[in-house]
Amino acid sequence: MNTTSKPSPRRISVAPMMDWTDTRCRTFHRLISRHTWLYTEMVTTGALLHGDVPRHLDFNAEEHPVALQLGGSDPADLAKSALLGQTWGYDEINLNCGCPSERVQRGAFGACLMSEPTLVADCVKAMCDAVSIPVTVKHRVGVDDVEDYSFVRDFVGTVAAAGSKVFIVHARNAILKGLSPKENREIPPLKYDYAYRLKRDFPDLEILINGGIKTLAEVEMHLQHVDGVMLGREAYHNPYLLAEVDRRFYDAAAPVRSRAEIEDGLREYAARELASGRYLGALTRHVLGLYHGEPGARGWRRTMSDHRRLAQADLDIFDDAREFLTGTARINEEKALRSTSKTTVNFV
Repeated sequence: MNTTSKPSPRRISVAPMMDWTDTRCRTFHRLISRHTWLYTEMVTTGALLHGDVPRHLDFNAEEHPVALQLGGSDPADLAKSALLGQTWGYDEINLNCGCPSERVQRGAFGACLMSEPTLVADCVKAMCDAVSIPVTVKHRVGVDDVEDYSFVRDFVGTVAAAGSKVFIVHARNAILKGLSPKENREIPPLKYDYAYRLKRDFPDLEILINGGIKTLAEVEMHLQHVDGVMLGREAYHNPYLLAEVDRRFYDAAAPVRSRAEIEDGLREYAARELASGRYLGALTRHVLGLYHGEPGARGWRRTMSDHRRLAQADLDIFDDAREFLTGTARINEEKALRSTSKTTVNFV
């Protein structure tokens, strides 16, 4: 459901996930889907303004479209950090108003910002004034025991007036005391209807929904009510879920890549990483779910996790891992995906 002028380019996106969605993970996801919108891990303003900027912001050109998620609560610092993100070539700046971790709370940002919508509006306005790319907000539907829909409605209304037109709604409350970040992703009940109501109340805004979504059938259902769906851990643990996204949600004509073709692209990328002096395991740790649910997947994962061979930068690990995959499964998959023209592993 999209009452804006055209369908959102963020119809499908992969959530920012700490320690997971780094540049190697995102490059892997781009091999599977050309159009899925990708997000960085959260980067704090302090890390950018007082730390190693290239380490935090460098990414591969193949990753586009890719958004930089910032963590912070000082408008001036966020404006400077947003400008850095634009200068480095990101397609969007996203403000984290949803993370419930104690470390983030100590920094007075993340989910606790939802209780200060005027401050968030000041932060968004400062960033919008500093950059020409979209400034978006990822948030929860409530904090602690606040259950009233009016809380998130008023938050979105206040922040939208400051210039943000895209809101990513993690459809759970954030419990700031007593639950770990993992528990915060699982225990608070999902309130998808709150995201749907936001779209009805703010039809000119782009509303994306996040939280507990595991299948493309569920994605289809949510898209009847909102503009986009953000996939989280399911996209990480079962990344081949993204293989049908381009054709199904972006009307892309390019054939779906088989897992074998994605592996070929991974090997090429791994060779580039090794030539730059990087550790092979920094890539392979992100790809262990490629054969999720397939015969031989356990042996494939075990081989791709062999620390001795990873330390030796042994690219033959890809060939040896394939030996665990049953010939029947691979043949059936390649038959199903075969097209009249040969596909390539080039990024698009």
